Amino acid sequence: MDFLLIALTLAFSFFLFLFLHKLSISSAKRQSRNVPKADRAWPIIGHLHLLNGPQMPHEVFGHMAEKYGPIFQLKLGVNQVVVVSDHNIVKECFTTNDMAFANRPKTLALEILGYNYAMFAFAPYGSYWREIRKIGTIELLSARRIEMFSHIREFEVKSAVKEIYDKGNNLNGVVKMEMKEWFGNLIMNIMMKILFGVQYKGDDEEEKRRAQKATRRSFELLGAFVVADFLPYLRWLDTGGHEKALKETAKEIDCLGEEWLVEHKRKRKLRVNRSGDEEDFMDVMLSICEDKDLPGHFDADTIIKATCMSMLLASVDTTMVTLTWTLSLLLNNYQSLKKAQDELDTHVGKNRWVQESDIKNLVYLQAIVNESMCLYPPTPILLPHESIEDCVVSGYDIPKGTRLFVNMWKFHHDPNIWPNPHEFKPERFLTTHKDVNVRGNHFELIPFGTGRRMCPGTSLALQVVYYVLAVLLQRFDIKRPSDEPIDMSESFGLTNLKASPLEVHLTPRLNSNLYE
Repeated sequence: MDFLLIALTLAFSFFLFLFLHKLSISSAKRQSRNVPKADRAWPIIGHLHLLNGPQMPHEVFGHMAEKYGPIFQLKLGVNQVVVVSDHNIVKECFTTNDMAFANRPKTLALEILGYNYAMFAFAPYGSYWREIRKIGTIELLSARRIEMFSHIREFEVKSAVKEIYDKGNNLNGVVKMEMKEWFGNLIMNIMMKILFGVQYKGDDEEEKRRAQKATRRSFELLGAFVVADFLPYLRWLDTGGHEKALKETAKEIDCLGEEWLVEHKRKRKLRVNRSGDEEDFMDVMLSICEDKDLPGHFDADTIIKATCMSMLLASVDTTMVTLTWTLSLLLNNYQSLKKAQDELDTHVGKNRWVQESDIKNLVYLQAIVNESMCLYPPTPILLPHESIEDCVVSGYDIPKGTRLFVNMWKFHHDPNIWPNPHEFKPERFLTTHKDVNVRGNHFELIPFGTGRRMCPGTSLALQVVYYVLAVLLQRFDIKRPSDEPIDMSESFGLTNLKASPLEVHLTPRLNSNLYE
């Protein structure tokens, strides 16, 4: 009897040991499938303190990637965040797991500035987002529509260039210009005409400055780290006054949108027939909302204002930022600037204006823009995504509700992809990287994002950047004001706007009759 009891005890102990051992191995496996965690987290706030400057967030995440690997996990208040800094992992996120990461996280800025998520760029994934994106893509951003608006781009660019030339006539030909402001005014004029049919002249300049100020402030607030987004139970404190600033800016944005919408409705009542080719985007949205029940719980006016203002916010700041960095890089690399002008002289000449149809032949100019967006992407960290279901990335388990930050700046500067990654070398896009472009299919270069939530305005943005840059380089010799290189410091915000002004000296390089 004693022997039987001993045998049973031993057998039970053995099976218990096997069970516990298997459980331990299983637990270890599960543990090993968790994304590596960054250390230095503080109680309650997690890693928020690391993003308080003076380094830019993309640089902070870049240094962390060197320590923890190309995919790591951190905690920002109550939010679990995964940061990806490798283009192969990004490809997995937005191909295999594209549906899983199709959502946007909810934030205070997107709620208040985005008309409670009616702006489709920030809207949750679903039928409303799909329908509004489709409308925007077809009615504003299709190849047909982009071509239809070419006369607007040409008129505004010529007008802006003539202003520089006329100013130079009073100053012995050489004009000192601050180009950030010049680019911002130009892009605002183009997009205001395309979206709202608004053309600023004379007394209207005050309204243009008002619109520019509101859009720039919006981008600053959208890119700010707001305490309430990470510690929502402290929203009532409004630490830093962010909610107050958001509400003031949202009110200004809505007032502008409401004024334009009321004017469009008034004009629609007065006209009988109007060619669709003459319609601006707000006209198109009014027609669509009259004829179609759109999904979601928003009223028609909110959808129209949110969609049009979303297009304005998305286009003006990012395009201005891209042009500013591109010209800054050229001014620090005169040999590339000269090479671009030689290309223009060869393919276009000096006896006529460069046309948008010439761009396809200006391969070096296109390479310059590619290189600029590689070195200084308009948004170094993609707009955050959020997982709507559990998924696996690079062998790691990603739970539903995890926020995904893609630090494209890091792999845009990866020496394994881009030799001498901090040097300005447009020639690489004519040789070793000639098959790489910025349209979201080459994951090592994604300034416009990738996957189903990629920026739908890529073609329009590129067309504007190429054309504005080509005209500027053809019409003027451009120099730095001194022998000192251009300051390339960045500023905080959703876009990495150049921190200091970009002052240049412009001198006409063509015959005077071509500036009339």
